[in-house]
Amino acid sequence: MSEPERIAKRLARAGLCSRRDAERWIAAGRVKVDGRVLDTPAFTVTDKSRIEVDGKPLPDADRARLWRYHKPPGELVTARDPQGRRTIFDSLPDGMPRVVTVGRLDFMSEGLLLLTNDGGLARRLELPANGWIRRYRARVHGSVDEARLAALAHGITVEGVRYGAIRARLERQQRSNAWLEIALSEGKNREVRRVLAHLDLPVVRLIRVAFGPFHLGELPRGELDEIAPQALDNLLGLKPPPRRAGWARPKAQRRRH
Repeated sequence: MSEPERIAKRLARAGLCSRRDAERWIAAGRVKVDGRVLDTPAFTVTDKSRIEVDGKPLPDADRARLWRYHKPPGELVTARDPQGRRTIFDSLPDGMPRVVTVGRLDFMSEGLLLLTNDGGLARRLELPANGWIRRYRARVHGSVDEARLAALAHGITVEGVRYGAIRARLERQQRSNAWLEIALSEGKNREVRRVLAHLDLPVVRLIRVAFGPFHLGELPRGELDEIAPQALDNLLGLKPPPRRAGWARPKAQRRRH
């Protein structure tokens, strides 16, 4: 038996709507639990609760699933854009269940983005307390001062925002451009771009190559694949890894189909 959960979360896990939409449905009197019409989303249900929406029984919740997506530059990580720009959801194949992203990548950033049908799992994977390292390759414009780069391991404050330890090193310098390897565990909004700009190294290209134990590998740009159920089950039983942005190279990852 699963743990008790809020009704809005249960509706969202069943794939019917978002939590926000669920709250609207409850306010409109569309949701019943054990024959009672709910008037507040502050209500907890269990596996034994009999839930109805518009008089129809709630379908069983899907098991938690997780996908890797190779986000190309020029896609927004949002459900819809008022300006009509392309979003990642425009690129997902037909037949995909309703999914949410684990963290974000900005419009021009690219690389690994995790998607899941379980909002609770998304929040768990995003938590900095998990110690999961986000790894990037960044192409920057400028000449790299390796001492300033190494000092990022002690954290840095940029325009009043404090950023935690960032492990950064020079991969190669090519005249006026360079490639860097970056590892961090917080993943604040536009963190890599803002910190490197503060070092006079504006980012030309930013690629996320790993998020915790998941790696971009050879997944083609714009392609999606699902993490094998057994691998995901093993993941959910793992203890959080130690919080340290080290540089051990990941082993080659087999593509999953």
